[in-house]
Amino acid sequence: MQSLLRVNVLSPTASAHPSLPRLRPLSSPKWGDHIAAFEGRVVTGGRRGGRDEVVVVTAASGNAVTPQWDTWKPDGASDAPSTSDVLWPAAGAFLAMAIFGKMDQILAPRGISVTIAPMGAVCAVLFATPSAPSARKYNIFMAQIGCAAIGVLALSLFGPGWLARSAALSASIAFMIYTRSTHPPAASLPILFIDGVKLHHLNFWYALFPGATGCILLCVIQEMVSFLKKNAKF
Repeated sequence: MQSLLRVNVLSPTASAHPSLPRLRPLSSPKWGDHIAAFEGRVVTGGRRGGRDEVVVVTAASGNAVTPQWDTWKPDGASDAPSTSDVLWPAAGAFLAMAIFGKMDQILAPRGISVTIAPMGAVCAVLFATPSAPSARKYNIFMAQIGCAAIGVLALSLFGPGWLARSAALSASIAFMIYTRSTHPPAASLPILFIDGVKLHHLNFWYALFPGATGCILLCVIQEMVSFLKKNAKF
């Protein structure tokens, strides 16, 4: 759904209005002929009733009309990140993988590993987009545990193969939508289990390890990264 914000401009220079700092003067006398875009909003206007009038359309749900190629460009709405905003998340990811590597050495005699591919995706979500819905703790642990259990169940029902992978992935997506716990990295856990013979001996313990267990450590490191980003800027 879109919401309309109408601004009446008495001067022919629309940019004189404080809420439209980048809008050029209206140049078309016919209503609706002048269309422009600024700051992610669609603007249309013209002369009506003896005065210039502007309508600004803003999107309430992220479906504003944008040029076709805008999605191929960096987001221009936000400022360039500072050096600290780049380095602290990168350092957090390095620390997480280093700790996982040390844990793998300890667990190697048991034939298990904490370092699995989905952990890299979780790092990207937590450290690069900490305010995203998928970075919420509820989303992370509900999706990690639920999707991993679905992978174990799918393998038990259908055996290894395309049917188990297809059923597990579709069920995982349905689970995340139903529980409102969308967390994209978790969708890879069922497929990883079905195709990973070395993980089969974990059975339903796979719902807790290594995915959910590893995420506990990642969440702790993410809190450290957030603290440093706020208090150690450079």
